[in-house]
Order: sequence, then structure tokens, then C-alpha cells
Amino acid sequence: MSLSPFGELRTELDGLTTEAHRTDLAEIDRRSTLDIARTMNREDAGVPGAVAAELPKISAAIDAAAERLARGGRLMYLGAGTAGRLGVLDASECPPTFNTDPSQVVGMIAGGPSAMVTAVEGAEDSKALAAEDLRRRGVTADDVVVGISASGRTPYAVGAVEYARAQGALTIGLSCNVRSPLAAAAEHGIEVVVGPELISGSTRLKAGTAQKLVLNMISTISMIRLGKTYGNLMVDVRASNEKLRARSRRIVHLATGAPDPVIESALRATDGEVKNAILTILGKVDAPTAGRLLTESHGHLRAALTAASAGS
Repeated sequence: MSLSPFGELRTELDGLTTEAHRTDLAEIDRRSTLDIARTMNREDAGVPGAVAAELPKISAAIDAAAERLARGGRLMYLGAGTAGRLGVLDASECPPTFNTDPSQVVGMIAGGPSAMVTAVEGAEDSKALAAEDLRRRGVTADDVVVGISASGRTPYAVGAVEYARAQGALTIGLSCNVRSPLAAAAEHGIEVVVGPELISGSTRLKAGTAQKLVLNMISTISMIRLGKTYGNLMVDVRASNEKLRARSRRIVHLATGAPDPVIESALRATDGEVKNAILTILGKVDAPTAGRLLTESHGHLRAALTAASAGS
């Protein structure tokens, strides 16, 4: 007798590590709060090790992504539910941290922006919806598309990778199960296997933590490769509030060791651009020259400093 569609899906889920049932935790609701917290903490402690096992694949994906971004491509995250929200979160942090254009790193969630706070039923089941979301964005061969799905089988994430790859885009599939359809569909498959969840199937827990760690790496290291940092300093930080304005001054001080009056003068001359201000101080050039050198070095401060030294 053939299985119903739901029976087939249930059989498929039964084979996923992320959906496995922990019988040893069957009575966790009868434990003390402190005991549950300790158990969760022990479970979470294994996540970095699972990520470490995939570091060669992660680094290869980042190197390929940085090359596309360097030629003007975009980084696009697509997922459903928790996975989609994590992609949107990582994308939204890039403009204030690295002064990226809002269109350079984009997060898309199945069902659209409203799905960030309210579940949109059925959206994750549509490959066509993912293709349409990417079609509207005009995905090209210069872009990087990251499909995110804890199970590795979510149609929206798989469909995004399949459509993007057909357009020549670089594709990365991030999941938490081995031999996943998502990894198979992507040029770079990353499978961080964290094991069954404390609450069966609640992949916002360990799987979500693992995905966040990997997304941190993808965006942060790509931005380092693009020259968005100087050492470990956020020299492209966008000073959009008082805290960030204070941080900007601290970054210039850490990079140059200059006294406050010099820092203030440099920031005024460069309209608050931290990277430019550092270059005027360390490279002993004026603001227009700093801007030109950074443009010629594609935003890489170290290269601009070398050029300033050669011209002095």
C-alpha cells in the first residue's frame, strides 16, 4: 500500500538527525529548571565542534564568495522560518558594521517580510516562490546565493539554490543533516551535524546556533577579504548614532595612536569616514588624496597606505 503524502513526509523526517527523538529526555519536563538549563548548556557546547568539522568546506565557500563580491556581486540568503530569519538578521547587520550598501547583502525569507514575525503557512513548501524572489532581485552570475535549511530538504531553500545555479550564480547550501538535497543542489554544500534537539525537531536550538555561527563566518570573513577591516578594526563602520560615533573615534585612535584633536580634525576633513581619516593620519595625505587612494585600492586600507608611502 502506497503512503499518503503526509506519510511519505513523516518517513522522510524520521530519517533526519535534526528530527530524531531523544528518549533520554522524554521526562525533561519533570526536571528542575537548573537541571534543564545545565542540559541545554551541555548540548550547546557541542555546536562549535560540529562547525569545526566543516571548516574546510566553509572556508572554500567563503573564498569563492569573496571573489564574486569583489567584482560587484551580491550575497543573498534564502530560507524559511528560523533559517530565513537568521539570514535576514545577518544581512541586516552588514550595513552598520561594514558600511555595505543595503542591496549588497540581502536576506529573503519564505513568505516575505511579514514572515519574520508571523508564520506564513505553506511558503516554505514552494520552490517556485524562491525562484520568483530571486527573479525579482535579478540574480546574476556575479551573485552568491546561500540556501539555509536545518533539515536540508526545505523546498524554498533547495529551489533558491537550483534557480540561482541555473543563472550561473555561486551557490552555497547550509544544512544540519548529511546527504541533504540542499547540499547536493549547491556548488558548495555545508552540513553541520549537531544531532537531535533537546525538544524534538525544534531546530531553532542547536541547528539555529550552528547556522548563525556559519553565517557569521560567511559575512565577516568575506568582508575582511573585501578590505572592510584594518586588522580586526571595523574601519568601514557607519556612524549612525552616538555609540557608533564614539566607536569611530576609538577605532581611529586604536589604528593611529593619534591624540583626540588630530582625530577630530581628520574625521571632519573626511566627513566622518573612519578609513579615510586613518589614511590621512598614517599616510600623511589630505582628505581628497585619501579618497582617491582608497578608490584606486578598491577600499583596501593596507594597499592605500602602501601607495601613500610610495608617493611620499
